[in-house]
Amino acid sequence: MKTCRNAEHPHCTFWVAPGSHICEGGHGQPAEAPSAASSYELLSAVRNTRVPQADVNVVKDSAAVASGFANYATPIRVRPQLHISGFDPRAAGGRQTLKMELRGMPAQCAPQLAIRLSSDLIRDGVAHQQFVRCVEGDWRPVFAEFSSRDREHGQYQIHAEIVSQQPGAASRQWECTFVILVPRLDASLTEIHRIFLSTHKNVRVMADDASIARVADHSGQGGGSMDIDVTARNAGIAHLDLGPSQGKVDLGFSTIAWDEDLIEIDVPHAGPVHPHPSRMASFVNAAPEAGAQRHIRLFALDECVFGRMEIVDPEAHALLNHFGQDGIDTEGLTRRLSGRHAVIRRGTQGFEIEDVSRYGLLLDGVWPGKHKPVPLRLGMRIELSASIKGIVVMEVTALMPHGVVLHRVDEGARAECFIVLAPDTHPGYPLRRLQAAPVAAALPQLFHHDGGFWHLDAVTGKETALGPQAQLDKLSRMAPHTRFASEPYPESWIIRTGGVARETVAGEVQTA
Repeated sequence: MKTCRNAEHPHCTFWVAPGSHICEGGHGQPAEAPSAASSYELLSAVRNTRVPQADVNVVKDSAAVASGFANYATPIRVRPQLHISGFDPRAAGGRQTLKMELRGMPAQCAPQLAIRLSSDLIRDGVAHQQFVRCVEGDWRPVFAEFSSRDREHGQYQIHAEIVSQQPGAASRQWECTFVILVPRLDASLTEIHRIFLSTHKNVRVMADDASIARVADHSGQGGGSMDIDVTARNAGIAHLDLGPSQGKVDLGFSTIAWDEDLIEIDVPHAGPVHPHPSRMASFVNAAPEAGAQRHIRLFALDECVFGRMEIVDPEAHALLNHFGQDGIDTEGLTRRLSGRHAVIRRGTQGFEIEDVSRYGLLLDGVWPGKHKPVPLRLGMRIELSASIKGIVVMEVTALMPHGVVLHRVDEGARAECFIVLAPDTHPGYPLRRLQAAPVAAALPQLFHHDGGFWHLDAVTGKETALGPQAQLDKLSRMAPHTRFASEPYPESWIIRTGGVARETVAGEVQTA
């Protein structure tokens, strides 16, 4: 294709289609002298090539016709891509939202794909989302929020991991890394790039690869006609300043967007590599010291449900009893807890709690309302229920990017505490944004990854898989006389005698 060659419009940049005598702007083109065939004509000739004379008798056979064009039917490889849009580098120091769409994913992948984003711009360093496949086969887009507040100007990486897991099939994983540009807060488009253009000109300007193009008209003449094509792609910025205008101005800007190729990673194993995979477990301390708990309940679930203790067919994960002055009260006020009382999950703003009960709950003395998630904060007091106080009272003693710690502050303070972790999430080393009260700071650093629980040494960064055979006495911050149990309530077989049960120092049961 060639550009416009009309002598009366020397600045026209419209293309002239092959075989056409006018450009896309309607300008006539001068006649051409006979010359060598163009590349377009050569390509058309190749596409219209007839089969050899020997095959004339079988031209009517569709199979023979298809074989004649077999060399031109090379299959095109479609590579999965992550389409990113909505980015504006000019919003330095503010909050932004990226829209991400999947394209070209194989049909054999799971209908739900987990995406994990890691970057210094994202709150807590990690964000988790889910791609869901629609009925038509497309994927519902997801939105990731980040902020460049208090960040030094420059380039920041965002790493994306997309995982497909479905029963009976091996796990598949795709990855890509793209760069976000954070400019200086005081940077102006004029200082970065200045372009002055006079009126009565047709202009095409392109900003590519994080560059900035500025088209300005400060002549103040007004009138006339301008046809400007301004394109910004690959995180480029295009700024159009027409100055004072006396006529009508029609403007249209495209979204800053780009595609990132997704590279499939060879996953060496189809299942978890943890020697003792589990999602719920506990530490049992046979001789707890002052201030320590007998049981540390561990949960690694997308949604951890807190509710009433039931030995048979419980509805919750974290099972709660009311503790009175004489110990556990398995009946009485315990029955005023719902089977599903509250849910703790990790949301977009960190871990949050939601009331799903009949009796309600109080957060710092205030009922938040049913089915209204509230972000947890350090020191928040959680009371179950709202109608009768003192049944179960807990306090948020630690907030981490990958988990939350809850200590009981009622009569059951020495009996148990709870650690809720995000499943299959490695927090990285060293831990960032750790907020903990002294009672929680003394607990060991734990996380859940590869299907099981791990201990992290805060000094050396050494990771130790936790299981019944693990030597806990050699791990940092691990209390003596502690063992690892494969279930959160190993004492659930408590023997009741007249509704009263008393535990011995060894954690076993002694009837009254």
